[in-house]
Amino acid sequence: MTTPASVMTYDSLTTDITQYLERNDTAVVQQIPQFIMLAEFEIAQQIKTLGQQQVVESTMTVGNPIIQKPARWRKTTSMNLTTQSGEIQPIYLRKYEYLRSYSPNVSSTDMPLYYADYNYDNWIVAPTPDFAYSFEVLYYERIQPLSSETQTNWLTQNAPNAMLYGTLLQAMPFLKNDQRQIFQQKYTEAMQILKQEDQLRIADRSSIAQDS
Repeated sequence: MTTPASVMTYDSLTTDITQYLERNDTAVVQQIPQFIMLAEFEIAQQIKTLGQQQVVESTMTVGNPIIQKPARWRKTTSMNLTTQSGEIQPIYLRKYEYLRSYSPNVSSTDMPLYYADYNYDNWIVAPTPDFAYSFEVLYYERIQPLSSETQTNWLTQNAPNAMLYGTLLQAMPFLKNDQRQIFQQKYTEAMQILKQEDQLRIADRSSIAQDS
């Protein structure tokens, strides 16, 4: 699929950065991917939900309470499974210690009722699955990082100004440049709009949860 000319890409962002900085020497060009990565990280720390909510569906393994999390997982919102009779059953979040106390014998199997973070890459459920249950997880992910192979992501498509000025800001310490104040104002304005939308999204979700 061809990317529309109006959409920022990794390559166009790189070109814009060299033009704004008026620098195309090797030392600066080689650092641009680092500036972009730092800008993405900075923006992701300041917004919580925009472009980051995903749903994954998979199947549990009989006799194995450990479930691998999706790539770039950030935070779990909810988990449910489909029972053998075809009903949707929520799996409730509990502390890891609670799961160990509730189901101390991992070889004892039944329909999972609870889940917890086992580590950063995996969940654990209890009891250990006695059937290959289909399950669904709603979660927040880290936005796909930009690269020469990944030309666009949610930020380039929905917040190109934040990406541009955020990347320029990350370049300032490297260049020991005095233009930071100019780029900071533009970046702050772009982030204020994103944060307002993000806060509205969080408020809307909270209202739905309270009314449900």
